[in-house]
Amino acid sequence: MQFEPRLRHGLADGSITVAFRRWRRAQVVAGHQYRTGLGMVLAETVDIVDTADITPAQARDAGFTSVEALVGDLRGDPALPLYRIRFRPLASPDPRAELAASAALTDADVAAISARLARMDAASKRGPWTSDVLAAIARQPGVVSTVLAAGLDWERRDFKLHVRRLKELGLTISLDVGYRISARGSAYLVRQPDRTDRSRPRPSQAADG
Repeated sequence: MQFEPRLRHGLADGSITVAFRRWRRAQVVAGHQYRTGLGMVLAETVDIVDTADITPAQARDAGFTSVEALVGDLRGDPALPLYRIRFRPLASPDPRAELAASAALTDADVAAISARLARMDAASKRGPWTSDVLAAIARQPGVVSTVLAAGLDWERRDFKLHVRRLKELGLTISLDVGYRISARGSAYLVRQPDRTDRSRPRPSQAADG
């Protein structure tokens, strides 16, 4: 499930506890925990409902001023099932966030990251890609993924899927717009001269400020 900024922040501050989604099949499971990007939440219930079943209270719990506003914001084919998901924020931190914040890398950590990236490069039909993507994010933090993908001649969806794999390693952090290299990622790149050089701004970019 994608947690857009509005939902992500609402779940984090407690102003939102419910989400509605049109899906062909459920993409969350009741009782499972999920990362929002700002913490962890538990999906307490997942139910299929009709728009006529949505109450004003549920609309407010979903962060909307009215049922009409909620229904108007729904995306997807109206013929698809409408799912109502009730979330509860969890006090436990996101393991990926903790990993991304860990900048003290041992030689073994660096070697393990390098090995994982090499396996990802070797398994990809694109060929080696991890250096290019890390470099693009390092050069352009906070830049929308559409621009980053276009700069590498990738489709946006494919680019985002690949960045997610780097995030699983704790090397990148998703922002409301775009990404940035994490503390762990920065510590790793410093230990990798070839990758570090590719992540530095090009002369023309540096001149543009």
